[in-house]
Amino acid sequence: MATIKVTRPKLTLLEKIYLPAVIKGLFITFMHAIRSMLGKTPGANENFNSSGLGVTMQYPEQKWDDQLPDYYRGVPALVTDEEQRERCVSCQLCEFICPPKAIAIIPDEIESDDPWAKVEKRPKEFDIDMTRCIYCGMCEEVCPEQAIYLRKDYAMTGLSREDMVNDKKRLYEIGGVRTGLVNKWNEIK
Repeated sequence: MATIKVTRPKLTLLEKIYLPAVIKGLFITFMHAIRSMLGKTPGANENFNSSGLGVTMQYPEQKWDDQLPDYYRGVPALVTDEEQRERCVSCQLCEFICPPKAIAIIPDEIESDDPWAKVEKRPKEFDIDMTRCIYCGMCEEVCPEQAIYLRKDYAMTGLSREDMVNDKKRLYEIGGVRTGLVNKWNEIK
């Protein structure tokens, strides 16, 4: 196998000290700053909720809520039906299919004297660790009872790791009520 020698090009004195490159970079940055202060930055328009200072959104004051597409996947939440009944039947499919194992469910049996005793289980505990969730949407797709949905929220924050674990109560708070057919309340089953 032949060896090919590559010779480096000879640099001039100005190229060796990098001064022209640094000055050119500072000039470009300065020109962008002046253009943005004058409001002539490309992308500074009303369609993107821009501040007029460029394409950067001024985040907590401005949000992309009205620009999110229908297929956007955000924070997962549990929902109830119109009569405030839990839709989740603790089948644990979402827990098994979750790639990062962010969902933990402990099932609980429903007492036989309960009016909805035909549903065998409900979740005793349902936790989603948002530090592990990758917002893939597989839990929503696999749920046979339409109990878990990915909302359009993209700002899930907390001051500690414990704050980032949504328990059953918190999941129902952010989920709300979802109307429509729920398989477990269907009389045909």
